[in-house]
Amino acid sequence: MTSLRSRVLAVSRPLSLCVASTLLFIDLAVILYGVFMRYLAGGAPIWTDELARYLIIGSVLLAAGAVWVEGGHMRVALIERLLPAGLCRLLNWYQWLLTLGLAVAGTVISYDYAQSVAMFTSSGLGISRTIPMLSLPVGFALLSWHVLWYGPAPLRTQVEEAA
Repeated sequence: MTSLRSRVLAVSRPLSLCVASTLLFIDLAVILYGVFMRYLAGGAPIWTDELARYLIIGSVLLAAGAVWVEGGHMRVALIERLLPAGLCRLLNWYQWLLTLGLAVAGTVISYDYAQSVAMFTSSGLGISRTIPMLSLPVGFALLSWHVLWYGPAPLRTQVEEAA
């Protein structure tokens, strides 16, 4: 099971980060286009600000699960270092279950929200608000996926190098 777990994470993490990076690159291009149009051409289209906002939200949410698995998120692991091994394993289980529960709840709640705004259109893009809002449940679902496959193992920590 461990090799299957590592293989699944070895495929899904880079894929999530690649899609998130692509969205971030598109976001940069949209922002630069908006700046160029606003300051050099005399007026930016209204959709550039809205699209940039949706793209940044989507890229962050798609990368959240992969960053969580890599231990690249902000956290303080002081308690884990001070606890004995048995209590540390219990804390790892608690953290895993809590993160998984919150990610699954976020998936369900954000999906319901995305469906509830289907009748509204976005002001700049003129599309149903459900389309950009679906990045929330997809991001939370990817976080749930990564957390589930990672399991209740100790989370990785970023080690500071001495200068």
